Amino acid sequence: MDLLKDLEWRRIIYQQTDEEGIKDLLSKEKISLYCGVDPTADSMHIGHLLPFLTLRRFQNAGHRPIVLVGGATGLIGDPSGKSEERKLQTLEQVQLNVEGIQKQLGKIFDVEGENGA
Repeated sequence: MDLLKDLEWRRIIYQQTDEEGIKDLLSKEKISLYCGVDPTADSMHIGHLLPFLTLRRFQNAGHRPIVLVGGATGLIGDPSGKSEERKLQTLEQVQLNVEGIQKQLGKIFDVEGENGA
């Protein structure tokens, strides 16, 4: 099963624009794609699972995943649509959170090799 069919079967893709163009692109080129997260804790949470596993599926198909673990966004207390601001963190705490998340990412993604994360 090709990558897009697999993602549709898993109901990760429900709808898309230019399906043929995307299929053509993925069959001819290896792309880079990313997911960004804020380092609000020293470990990942369940909300990271679907995007990270989807990136891993792309990596398994030869594409290059990029996971951005924000630094500045972890410092500013962005409310992200919530009714309250996040608790402000120190630079040292954000750095510890980034390190903790990076260790976990190394268990999900292949960080070595041609298409390493």
